[in-house]
Amino acid sequence: MRADGKAEALRQSMSWLHTWSGLLLGWLLYAVFFTGTLSYFVDEIDDWMRPELHASVPQAGAAEKAFSTLQTLAPGASNWSVQLPSARQTAVEVSWRPEGAPPGREGIRRAHLDAGTGEVLPVRETRGGSFLYRFHFELYAMPRIWGRWIVGIATMVMLVAIISGVITHKKIFTDFFTFRPRKGQRSWLDAHNATAVLALPFHIVITFSGLLLLMTMLMPWGAQAVYDGQPQRFNAERRGMPMGAPNGERGEGRQARSTPAPLAPIAPILVAAQAAYPGLVVGSISVQHPQTDRATVELRAQGSDSLLLNRGMGQRLVFDGVTGAMTAGQPVRPPSAVSAVMNSMVSVHLGRFADPAVRWLLFLSGVVGTAMAATGLVLWVVKRQPERRKLGFTPRGHRLVEVLNVAAVAGLSVAVATYFWANRCVPVDVLERSSVEIRCFFIAWAASLLHAAVRPHARAWLEQMLLAAIGFALLPLLNAWTGGAGLWHTLPQGQWSIAGFDLMMLALAALHAVVARRLWLRLQGTAVPQRAARSVAPGLATPEQQA
Repeated sequence: MRADGKAEALRQSMSWLHTWSGLLLGWLLYAVFFTGTLSYFVDEIDDWMRPELHASVPQAGAAEKAFSTLQTLAPGASNWSVQLPSARQTAVEVSWRPEGAPPGREGIRRAHLDAGTGEVLPVRETRGGSFLYRFHFELYAMPRIWGRWIVGIATMVMLVAIISGVITHKKIFTDFFTFRPRKGQRSWLDAHNATAVLALPFHIVITFSGLLLLMTMLMPWGAQAVYDGQPQRFNAERRGMPMGAPNGERGEGRQARSTPAPLAPIAPILVAAQAAYPGLVVGSISVQHPQTDRATVELRAQGSDSLLLNRGMGQRLVFDGVTGAMTAGQPVRPPSAVSAVMNSMVSVHLGRFADPAVRWLLFLSGVVGTAMAATGLVLWVVKRQPERRKLGFTPRGHRLVEVLNVAAVAGLSVAVATYFWANRCVPVDVLERSSVEIRCFFIAWAASLLHAAVRPHARAWLEQMLLAAIGFALLPLLNAWTGGAGLWHTLPQGQWSIAGFDLMMLALAALHAVVARRLWLRLQGTAVPQRAARSVAPGLATPEQQA
């Protein structure tokens, strides 16, 4: 309703909705978007933050060496699991469950092995990229379900903001090709429109798919009614998977006693798998009841490059662990139409299907989405500057938004850079080391909020952007200096998981440096007239300078 009592037009009402939905949760949405964008390289971040793994170079024979080590490391375990190296993982990761261990994750033991020698690599305690990944949909220092609800509600608000923004800007696609620099509010609106339209399909899909990933929590009633409160049935059907593999395949649920027996060599099993399914790239190997007459070996494909397949729908082959003969092969089954649509959206959100080129494209799209959120927050402040000039002072609410904008945008970059620096600067033997790294992240973020509150607005932007640019730019050098493999080593060796992180940091450094340079030039441009005005005697000043 307008001030004159007349009803607002659709576009006017959408403008109000877009403005306030984007502002009130904009700071949280920016953090979710930024950490989610970094999560496209979650495996690369994990590898980089464990420099002890950098000496491992993926090569042929990694599986045989891993199994040889497991026979010594976990001879009495009830199962073994081997995650082989890939373009996103430079070392071998093994896990096992000792006999009599408690069920669940508590009973699992893990180790990292050198892909070339099979030796155990002692790694530092760190949450790695999983902290940023979990933060972007669970937040931190609260029950997970609370964090998911908060992010889920914010995601719904973001979808409303995107749709209302498209309705509000009737010339949004025309304005995409228009950018007017140095025009104040007009320039910020052009930048906001351009970043919104440039990756608009990505923005919509990434937001809607985020809701799909949380749908059983946000709207559980349909699945509960149809599947009689049995979420396992719903999840199995949604993923296009059977409720469970037969007990004979999994080696579980049988009460028969097992007797010791040598495990079949893994190399012939891999050769047989390649012969049966040419082009198969094995990503993981699991063994149930190893070194007994009940042993079974299961091979799983490294991953699917299809948008339509869920990660659990790839090739799966089962072999007898004693004879090495294939006992079962699971072909790739096409998903239903509904599953295919959902998988295609969720795959873009998770990025598990993506090769390196597509992953970088998704990352850049995420950067554009992050810029869209940032320009929207800044636009709110710029749009109200004429009102502040008329008042002659800055209202407290406007100042609060200024401070939160700096801390949420530039401050988060400083906090992320600090998190990576803490990974290399905190001593390896510190107790609860991973928690110390996370505390450094939040301390830096809180410090950026305090800095933004006590410094002039423009100066706070410049100083924090410059600090973030320097922090990101020096990380590749810090990596090499603190025992990691530098770019001059990882690129020739093909260790793309480590090189990818360093390249991502250089890209972020360049982006923040460009913004910092723009801010510095703007400050220099405003400082010159101010100095000139102060140098003119009051009696000789022009009317414009007196004003």
